[in-house]
This record gives sequence, C-alpha cells and structure tokens, in this order.
Amino acid sequence: MAAPALELRDISVTFRSREAPGQRYTAVAHTSLAIAAGEFVSVVGPTGCGKSTLLNIAAGLLEPSGGEVRVFGEPLAGINRRAGYMFQADALMPWRSALANVVVGLQYRGVPEPLAQREAEGWLARVGLAGFGDRYPHQLSGGMRKRTALAQTLALDPDIILMDEPFSALDVQTRQLMENEVLELWAAKKKAVLFITHDLDEAIAMSDRVVVLSAGPATHPIGEFPIALPRPRDVAEIRGDPHFVQLHGRIWSVLREEVLKGYAQQLKQVA
Repeated sequence: MAAPALELRDISVTFRSREAPGQRYTAVAHTSLAIAAGEFVSVVGPTGCGKSTLLNIAAGLLEPSGGEVRVFGEPLAGINRRAGYMFQADALMPWRSALANVVVGLQYRGVPEPLAQREAEGWLARVGLAGFGDRYPHQLSGGMRKRTALAQTLALDPDIILMDEPFSALDVQTRQLMENEVLELWAAKKKAVLFITHDLDEAIAMSDRVVVLSAGPATHPIGEFPIALPRPRDVAEIRGDPHFVQLHGRIWSVLREEVLKGYAQQLKQVA
C-alpha cells in the first residue's frame, strides 16, 4: 500500500505565553491526519483553533513540539520541498509584474530562463490571465491577484498543495469562479491538497474528505466525513444536491458546538 503524500503523526504544538513568559499554551494536541496522493482534504474548525498552525507544520515552516511529519513515507526535515503553499493573503511582490511573479520560483529552482518564461506564460493562460503578464499587482483585481498567486504555486508542479483560506477575501461570485478553477486544475493532475477554510459549504463542495477540528486550546480532530458527491462538480450547483444538504447538516452538528466554544473564548479574551 502506497504511503500517504502527507502524514501528520500525533502532532502537538506548544507555545510560550507572551503575557506570562513562564506559562505555556498548547495550540494543537495529539493530532493525526493523512492525505493520500491525489486526495483533496479540507480542514474546518472555529477561528483560532490552530488550522493554519497545522498547515505551517505540513509546510515545514514550524517544527512541532511533539509528533512527526512524513512526506511520501519519509520524515520531513526542514522545508517541505514537495509542497506548494498558497497563503490567505497573496504573496505577490509589488515591484514585479504578474509574469515576473510567476516565473520567480522557477528561477530560484534554476530552470533556464527561456523555459521558465514559457512555463510561467502557460500557467497564466491556464488561470485565465493570458495577456495580463505585464500588469503589476496594483493593476489587478482581487480575483486576478488570486489567479496570479495560484499560477505562482502551480508553476512549480508541487506534489502537495497547501491552501490557507485562499479565497476568503473575495466576493461570492469571484470566489465561486476561483473554486471551480481550482477544481478543474486539480482534476487535471490530481495532486494531494490540504485546504484550510472557515466555510463549510466550500469545504464540502470541493473536497473528497472534510476533517473537523475542536475549539482550542489543544485542538484535535473530532470528526471526519467522506464526501461522496459526484465529480466534476460546480460549487454553486452542487449546493442544491440533497446529499450535499444532508452532509452539511451532519458536519454542522459536530462543528456548531465548537464554533460556539471558540466564540465564547474570544469574548473572554476581549473582556
């Protein structure tokens, strides 16, 4: 049996408290999660529960306090070079054009310049930005910047794609267009995807599996739901499927109490 593309084994993360340096805060406790090659997995949970922390661990940007990360069966040491990371806020360099932003990762990898330029142009075309390569980030709409960031990530052809609420700042229509574009691009190459989102509808519409995290501190998985909806999917149309509605009810019944706990904790912190 093939090893998972990405595996988090009994991960725990503890931070020192800023307010009280002698105290420690356990953000994540005893969390295990495996994602198969070609599988699209979404993680949902209350605000501040540690979803992005898990993504940073998977990327090798943060070392866990306990547990182990494995990438295609091998222990992860340092940066996960088989993963591409699409951040919540696009990481485009404002002084570089869209094309130059997409090509930069290929340049760092030592791809010959003519080939890197062709690859970058091809990916801009795939995300619907053919002819916009000379525009700078401030000349692009929010959706166009997200498309550029997506091309920037996928141009490196990563085996694992990590996405941290990448469409949360977009309007509903642009968001649905981007979600469908991601699904279409994912279907073409079937990479392993770990997708973080607050939006349960988005998680169900896009995923093969949805994992629910508890409220913090010491967040951990409390539910896992296979999404047996037919593909290809249109994220707007699939919401009307009776099975989608049923799944939403089942997952929300687990998530709702954790969201309320998280909200109560936020109010306590403000007070």
